[in-house]
Amino acid sequence: MAIGLLGRKMGMTQVFDPHGKAVAVTVIQAGPCPVVQKKTANRDGYAAIQIGFQSEPKAGRLTRPERGHFDKENVPYHRHLREIRLTGAEGEFQVGQVLTVALFAAGDRVRVTGITKGRGFQGGVKRWGYRGGPKTHGSMFHRAPGSIGASSFPSRVFRGHHMPGHMGASRHTVRGLRVVSVDPEKHLLLVWGAVPGPTGGLLTIRKGK
Repeated sequence: MAIGLLGRKMGMTQVFDPHGKAVAVTVIQAGPCPVVQKKTANRDGYAAIQIGFQSEPKAGRLTRPERGHFDKENVPYHRHLREIRLTGAEGEFQVGQVLTVALFAAGDRVRVTGITKGRGFQGGVKRWGYRGGPKTHGSMFHRAPGSIGASSFPSRVFRGHHMPGHMGASRHTVRGLRVVSVDPEKHLLLVWGAVPGPTGGLLTIRKGK
C-alpha cells in the first residue's frame, strides 16, 4: 500500500536473530504521518502525496503560508513536510489519512534517506582516504595533498579532482536495508545496519530496494 514514512533516528542497539546471532540495528521512530496534500498527473504533472511528521501544537512556530497550507486541508500542524512520488501501484490515498509504521513488516526491504553528519573542513587524508607521505627520516610531507596536475600537459586541474573541503552534511541514501521488527504501538522500526545522520536526525523511509 503505502510507499514511505518520515521518521527520526533514535540510535543503534543490537537484537538476536532466531539463530541466536547478535545483529546491529538502528531504531527509528517512524510516523505517524498524515497525508497533507495529494498531487495528480492531470493537475500537477506528476502523482505524489505530501506527508507531515512531528505534530506542532504551537502555531507561532510556523509561518503564515505554512499555517494556511494546513488549514486549507483541515490537517493538524506538523513541523516537517515531504513529498513521496506515486507510481499508481500503491493504492489510493486521501488527505487526512494517517500513515503509520504498521505499513511495514519484518523482512521488508527499505531504503533510508537522511543528512549525513557534518565534519566541517577536512583534508584529503580524512575526506578521501589519501595515503599521505612518509612519517619518518626527516620527511616534512605527511598529510599534504601533493601534486594535483602536471604543468606541461594538461596545464590545468581536472574538474572533480579530490581536494580538501567541506565534508559531510549531505543527502545520502542507503538501499536494501532489511526491517528486523516493527512496534506499531510505539511507532518504532528496527532496521538492520546503519542509516545516515546523527541521533535525532530526520529520515525518509521508503519501501523497495
